[in-house]
Parts: sequence; C-alpha cells; structure tokens
Amino acid sequence: MISIDTSTSFGARIARQLGDEVVIWLTTVARSGTPGPTPVWFLWHGDEILIASQPDKAKLRNISARPRVSANFNATHSGGAVGVLTGSAVIDEKGLTDDERTAYNEKYAEPIAGLGMTPEQFYDSYSVLIRITPDKLRGF
Repeated sequence: MISIDTSTSFGARIARQLGDEVVIWLTTVARSGTPGPTPVWFLWHGDEILIASQPDKAKLRNISARPRVSANFNATHSGGAVGVLTGSAVIDEKGLTDDERTAYNEKYAEPIAGLGMTPEQFYDSYSVLIRITPDKLRGF
C-alpha cells in the first residue's frame, strides 16, 4: 500500500488524476515476458485501483500467472506529468461491493451510456473485477 503526500505538487497531481482521469494504462506481462499495456477504465477506491474487465482477456490470464502490474497515466505531449503506480493485482471473484459499484457508476455514467449500455448491461459484460494494491509510486 502506498501513501500519497498531497502536500507536494506531485502528490496533489497524482491524487487528482486518480480521482479524475477516465483512463489509466494497465501493464501486465505475458507468458513470453512481453509487457502488454492496455488502456482501461478504473476506479481509485480506498487504497486500490479497481478495473472491470470482460472475461477471457489476456490481461486476466497474465495477472493470474504474474500478478505484478503497473498502471500509468497519459503523459503530456512532451513527456511530462509522468505518474506510474506498481503493485500486485488479484482477480476478485466477488466483484464490486455495492459502495464500489455506486462510485464506479458515478464516475462512468456517461461513458457507459456512450457504449449504448445500461449499468446492468455493462456489469454483465465487464463481469470480472481486477483489484490492484499499489506499493510504489514514481514519476515527475
């Protein structure tokens, strides 16, 4: 678990991005050793990054075999505003709690509707929950 020092400009930016950014890049590692970055929707909840995934995706197989992952934000066009979290991921068979689902719905109501889905349809399709507990933060 990490602690984000929001009294610094870096920590304040990371805290804002965790709350406001729509997409984070999740990087898992394939059996071949190849890193696989994937843009995903996410929710920062408590001290965890929560990602709803469709079943049978490579990222799920990768996490099951190699649970160390990284998640990073988009940088600026010139390569600034870098923020990378690393940690351990687990596939949570229980799924989102009611509180987590409410928070996810608040954050992604418009994007889910933009997919032509209701929240119920979204969670039926994106039925696998990835929980990431970050243990390191780096960036500038």
